[in-house]
Amino acid sequence: MPHFDSTGRARMVDISDKPITARMAKARGVIRMKRETLDAIREGTTRKGDVAAVARVAGIMAAKKTADLIPLCHPIPLTDVDLTIDFDDDLPGARVTATVKTAAQTGVEMEAIVAATVTLVTMFDMVKGMDRELEISEISVTEKLGGKSGHWVRDLHP
Repeated sequence: MPHFDSTGRARMVDISDKPITARMAKARGVIRMKRETLDAIREGTTRKGDVAAVARVAGIMAAKKTADLIPLCHPIPLTDVDLTIDFDDDLPGARVTATVKTAAQTGVEMEAIVAATVTLVTMFDMVKGMDRELEISEISVTEKLGGKSGHWVRDLHP
């Protein structure tokens, strides 16, 4: 189903005939930073408080607002939004994974991408005063489940 009608105008895809099914999507992203910044986040010594906790809440809130941000995205009820932030000394930085679930007529890939991205951007905002070399990258959907296409997992090590 295209996002354009017969005259080429943008439109929301009609999903009214699709069955309601359980759906899940995961998205991930990375934020790289100076080692000192990572240490301050871990130790809770940043000026803005608990970076991971605030970023996690921001990501959850963002997932719920996805349809307000993406013009042709359907507003759907979310049944779960889980965000993990794994600190990685090798980056140095953090890997964020958002897992979003629903029982609906369309998938939650966009909600997962928005949740992961806003989590990363919130982390950036909270420590930008102490690190000008922050870098957000590698944002992608890594898994989806449900609907007509079934289960799909990105090959992360081709």
